[in-house]
Amino acid sequence: MKKFLLILLIIVFNSKAFADDKMILGLEVYKNKAMCGTCHTLNAAGSNGQIGPNLDMLKPQIDQIIYTVTNGIGVMAAWEGILTSEEIEAVAYYVYNSTTN
Repeated sequence: MKKFLLILLIIVFNSKAFADDKMILGLEVYKNKAMCGTCHTLNAAGSNGQIGPNLDMLKPQIDQIIYTVTNGIGVMAAWEGILTSEEIEAVAYYVYNSTTN
C-alpha cells in the first residue's frame, strides 16, 4: 500500500505546475530538515559529505531515492515518520533533477 501511495504522489506532483515548489521544498529538506549534505555530495546543494554515496556520480532514480529515504539503507536511517510523504517525494524530486541536469 505504501508503494502505491508513493507512486500516486509522484504522478500527482510530477506536473509542471508543482515543479518549482517541489524543488524549493526538496532543497529545504535536503539542506535543513534532513541535512542530507552531512553525508552526501551533491553539487547543486553545495554539499560534499563523504559518508554516503556521491549523488552526482550515482544519479539515482526518483523511485530509488524515495525507497531509500523512506526505509533507510546501510548506515542511513529510515526517514519515514520523521519526514512527511510530501517531503520525501520533494527531496527525491530535487536530488533526481539536480543530478540529471
